Amino acid sequence: MTDVALPTYKAKDFATDQDVRWCPGCGDYAVLTAMKKMAADLGVKREDFMFVSGIGCAARFPYYMNTYGAHTIHGRSPAFATGVKIANPDLEVFLISGDGDLLSIGGNHTMHALRRNIDINIVLLNNKIYGLTKGQYSPTSEVGKVTKSTPHGSLDEPINPITIALASGGTFVARSIDVDVKGLNALITRGARHTGTSFIEVYQDCNVFNHQTWFYATQKDTRPENTIVLEHEKPLVFGAEKNKGIRRNGDSVEVVTLGGEFTEADLLVHDETNLAQAFLLSQLYHPEFPEPMGVFYVDDSRPSYNDQLHSQVDEVLTKHGEADLQKLITGSDTWTVA
Repeated sequence: MTDVALPTYKAKDFATDQDVRWCPGCGDYAVLTAMKKMAADLGVKREDFMFVSGIGCAARFPYYMNTYGAHTIHGRSPAFATGVKIANPDLEVFLISGDGDLLSIGGNHTMHALRRNIDINIVLLNNKIYGLTKGQYSPTSEVGKVTKSTPHGSLDEPINPITIALASGGTFVARSIDVDVKGLNALITRGARHTGTSFIEVYQDCNVFNHQTWFYATQKDTRPENTIVLEHEKPLVFGAEKNKGIRRNGDSVEVVTLGGEFTEADLLVHDETNLAQAFLLSQLYHPEFPEPMGVFYVDDSRPSYNDQLHSQVDEVLTKHGEADLQKLITGSDTWTVA
């Protein structure tokens, strides 16, 4: 039997006949563009993609990808995605949702998908607000955020999605921004090729209810000074003139200027296999530090949950044979009433 050649796709092959109903200027459009480009280039048949979403603006993704998809219930999309992958491990499963859906009502499910290392791809679009329900504060909103549900300012410390992913045992953890379509496409592609859970946080602009919240990290004139690109085995250099860097200072890090007392040889070198360093980098916040973009951490040594599960089932079948479902249900503690 000869292998059947994969079709050659273009990004437009993944577009549907549905009108894209996001607000004009929404960052979701850029993410959708990157996702279509990734799907066309990944080398996977269109019918082998599965897009799962929960509730929220981002959850409309399955309607706009010409693949299989499921628009599921609030916060439970990781459970659906897990079930899909276990039932059909040959599918390339993407879970697309927002900070409210995946970190509030769905926080528990997101954590367990990560710790199990189920072979799915989680793309979290973080706009720091509830957009679909018209502007309430979310788990990632900053302290003091004035919204319809916090008219005097939020008192909650925000969740850090990258830190949560690392602490939950994520084996591919990364961050990008909506306007960087090329960079986002590369991260999503690499995450899809990773065996295990890939988790990518995307800084996404809600231009109606939380406009400009990420402008310090996304605009051409501010981005070079306020973000730093993580590249494996390369020193952490940033700035419009590439004249600044991140240097380790004891148990913490500091920003230094290059060219005088410090050179690139003094800087922290990124190691995406170092979990402790990844956690340290996840604690860098604007405006004191540039915020890292790229791959924080990768662990290719852990087997995926679905691979282990199917191996376990095969071993049990080999040892004990097929189970009698009726005997399993009936058990030894039942009786028949005549």
